[in-house]
Amino acid sequence: MNFTLNAQARTAAQEGKGASRRLRREAKVPAIIYGGDQAPMCVSLELRELVKAISNEAFFSSIITLNVDGQEQRAVIKAMQRHPAKNTPLHADFMRVVAGHEITVKVPLHFNNEETAKGVKESGGVVTINMHEVEITVLPRHLPEFITVDLQDLDVGHALHLSDLKLPEGVTITALTHGPDHDLPVASVAIIHNEADEAADMEDALHAAEEHKAELMAADLEHPQNDDLEHKETDEDHDRPKGEE
Repeated sequence: MNFTLNAQARTAAQEGKGASRRLRREAKVPAIIYGGDQAPMCVSLELRELVKAISNEAFFSSIITLNVDGQEQRAVIKAMQRHPAKNTPLHADFMRVVAGHEITVKVPLHFNNEETAKGVKESGGVVTINMHEVEITVLPRHLPEFITVDLQDLDVGHALHLSDLKLPEGVTITALTHGPDHDLPVASVAIIHNEADEAADMEDALHAAEEHKAELMAADLEHPQNDDLEHKETDEDHDRPKGEE
């Protein structure tokens, strides 16, 4: 998807916290463009245009065209500071894209067949998503908007790891370049027992124990164990010398 933002270069007098506050009062967002073989450039963006662009998830994993006073620069978004309450953008960092040079960016993960995964459909398990985005290294021309994760064959007690993902051409997951210890789980399926289920299981166990106890008591009543003792005492009486009676 193509994104284009209009930007205006800022002079030295328009930089600093005070100048940034004035820009925000004018419904503009201060930003910086850096990287490549050019010096960093401070610019301002129209708040309305930026808010519309960031409402699309693909904006954060796309090559963006910044039209700075009529000159185009290609870049990717690297960071964005937002208002803690309103969530509106306060500042944006863009990194220039140079053809033939790899970039490192985060792209979203899109999960397919979450409700029909093997462990969900056959065993009643619940899918747990451990991450919603992943950092990749890729040439600009191969940058994907997202990576698809298929959960169809995921069974209870199993997890899908980073190394299990099917990656588009030219894409490398950054974490996996640091060794097998960084092969983190992406999603898993497990049986979830809630408190109500656990209470019901305990109640069933207690009920079963009471039934078993009742059965044992009934068996004792039908077959008293005192008969043998009474017979034993009678035999001892017969063997006792008469003088002792």
